Order: sequence, then C-alpha cells, then structure tokens
Amino acid sequence: MKFELDEILIEEPERGSALARRVIERAPRSSRVSFVEDGRVASMPDLQSSDPFAAGKRRMVVMRRRSPFLMACPAGSAQFACCGLQVLVLASNCPMDCSYCFLQEYVADNPAFQVYSNYTDAFDEIDRMRANAPGRVFRIGTGELADSLAFDSIIGMGRELVEYFADRENLNLELKTKTDEIENLLALDPRDRVLVSWTLSPEAVYRTSEPRTAPPRARLAAARRVLDAGYRVAFHFDPIIAYDGADRDYREMIEDMFDAIPPERITFVSMGGLRMTPTLRAAARRRHPDDPMLLGEEVPASDGRIRSFAPLRIGLYRTIAERIRSRGVEVPAYLCMEAASVHQRVFGAAPASVAELNERLAIR
Repeated sequence: MKFELDEILIEEPERGSALARRVIERAPRSSRVSFVEDGRVASMPDLQSSDPFAAGKRRMVVMRRRSPFLMACPAGSAQFACCGLQVLVLASNCPMDCSYCFLQEYVADNPAFQVYSNYTDAFDEIDRMRANAPGRVFRIGTGELADSLAFDSIIGMGRELVEYFADRENLNLELKTKTDEIENLLALDPRDRVLVSWTLSPEAVYRTSEPRTAPPRARLAAARRVLDAGYRVAFHFDPIIAYDGADRDYREMIEDMFDAIPPERITFVSMGGLRMTPTLRAAARRRHPDDPMLLGEEVPASDGRIRSFAPLRIGLYRTIAERIRSRGVEVPAYLCMEAASVHQRVFGAAPASVAELNERLAIR
C-alpha cells in the first residue's frame, strides 16, 4: 500500500538524524520537504481546511519526542478486564481513515502524522524496565496511536524493532496493522519473539468504514506470508459492529481467517464492540455522514461511552467465539474494554487477572 503525503516537515535540530535522512531519501517526489523550529507547532490542525483531521494525515512531521515512549494501553481501566499490554509510542496518527477511529478525538488537537526521530531512546526505556523486573515477560505493542507498518517503506523502523526484540528473551513485540506493508519484515529473523496482528473486519465494514486500508483478503494473505517467514500472527476483531446480516458476515470472516491461517497457528484473537465517547461519535458522524455502520442501536454505558445495545453486542461475541471453538482447537480469546460480567456471559467464566492473561498471551 502507498499513502500520499502533501508535505514533510522536519524539526531543524533533527535534520541530521538517521530517521530524517531516511525520510528525505525515500519521500515521494510529490511531497514538499521543509524544516521547522518546533514540530509541536507544525502538528497543530490547519483550521483553514474543511477537515483539519484529514489534512493532518497528509502531513508528516519528523520531530523529537519530549515524553516517555512507553505508556499503559489507552484501553486499560479498572472497569475492564485488561490484557496487560504496554504501548510503545513511536508515531502518532495514521494515513488511513476508518470512520470509527478513536484518534479523531484523541489527537484532534495535533492531527499531523508525527514520527519521532529519537526513537532509539525507547530501547533505553525498555532496557530500564526489564532491569527493574528481571524474569518478567513484557508484551509491548506499537499499534495503538499509529498503525505499526503504515509508512514503514519510508520510515524504516521495522527492521530495528524486530532486531532489538528478537535479541531479548523476555520481550514480546506486537506490530498491529490494517495494511499489507510487510516486505521489510520478510528478510528478518524474529526468533519467535515478534507477533504481527491484523484488525480484521467483514467485507461490508471494510467497504463502508475503512478507507485506504488493505482489503480483508489482502490482510489475510499478508498474515500468511509473515507466518511462513517465522512470525507469530494474531487478529483483532475490533470494533465488532451490529448491523443487519452481521452474524452471517462475521461467521464468514472467521472461515476466511481459518482458510488462510490454521487455528493452531493463531496466537490469539481479541474482540471489542463498537464504542465511542459522545465527542468521538459526533466527530465520526460529521466526517463520515454516509457510513451506515455509525447509525446502529446504541445506548449510553456506565463508562460514559456509547455502545451497541448489549444483547446485540454480546450475541455477536458469542457467535464469533462459538465459530472459533467449532474447529476443535483452542485459540486464546479475550474481550477488550468489557466488564467482567460480559466475559462471564460470553465465555462462561470470569476473565483472567491481568497477570494471568498477560502470561497466556505472551510468546514463550
């Protein structure tokens, strides 16, 4: 997949960084390259644009990160059963434009695609964390605030990430994507410590709600290629959306997944229902007024978000869980941002503790 960039802005002090040099060398010829004093200012929304968030996606800012690179997963909360993933923030925003994406609210005030020139400092952070907890296995993902592989042909961080994690026994890396941009990964040896995961949706959701992403079958084909190259693979069904025909479409999606990847080779699947804050829903409907997937039966939930009506949501979780179990192979599965009571109704058992679930999902 190739994404268009109108301009690339590089912080003046970072002009000589390895990342800036790579970006300048590999940038599309159509992209203007210029230098700015402060990437934080360059990342602010263009209020002259009819859609400042969309305009930001077409502007890459190479800048120094002033904050820590490691953070707790934004989906984590005392209200929900949490999987214990640590998030490594190497970039912010995404060139794709899914109608339901939480970044429409989360980075609305700095919507440019930021990529951090001092990203190797993140390795020092991780090494310090490991030193403080010897023997513990850490699961770390890069795909929360930015797709892990979008722009990898320009940015080229994937190689260093895989090589760093492959050399450390108590670390797992998850690269999460909706692209098929995997070529830089195929020549590397992950040493069974790197997992590549795809968010997977039915064709109907892809067509209406996931502009500029790879089609579902292309994602599955890419998953097969990285599996054959020695990586682990996993899938996120998130957001699961209740619409007419959803039961049938999600069952077909599971069969397509198993046709591409045998169930015993899938490290895990996660499920999460469509949920939005009122602010996010307003932004999504304003920016994507023709998307029928944003017009379902939704109700306010106790966490302040608006969610699909519980019987519809839980029914789809059960449909997917039963379809997975029908193959007779246990595929680890969990729910994202759902209360313990929902886990009980879907799986018939209380959710694992954070430590236990992290242990189940870790690559050994």
